[in-house]
Amino acid sequence: MLLQEYNGTSLAYMGDAVMSLFVREMLLSKGYQKPNVLQKKSVEWVSAKAQARFLEVLETEGFFTEEEWGIVLRGRNTNPKTKAKNADVITYRKSTGLEAIFGWLYLKQDYKRLKTLWERIVEIGEKS
Repeated sequence: MLLQEYNGTSLAYMGDAVMSLFVREMLLSKGYQKPNVLQKKSVEWVSAKAQARFLEVLETEGFFTEEEWGIVLRGRNTNPKTKAKNADVITYRKSTGLEAIFGWLYLKQDYKRLKTLWERIVEIGEKS
């Protein structure tokens, strides 16, 4: 299957895993080890609310290229069959858009841009 054939849900599925891995690696590198602390801290980064906020900041900054923004929209505008437990529809869709760009960059093997995206999200997250 060609990368451009993946739908927004599939890209977000992969992106969720990639972002979760980055978050876990960051938390462990900061010395967190207790499972309850790791879980609580990870939610600050991977919850729909946090991801939607990251996307809003990145959008305001004009962070994304035109092609990348198209991928974000593909994820954001997808019609998921599941509902978020702790987020409204708009927040959930924004978070899905962010996950989609993570998935797309990973599958495209554009690790440099993926790293740049992650580093900017860390900057945004640490200011909060």
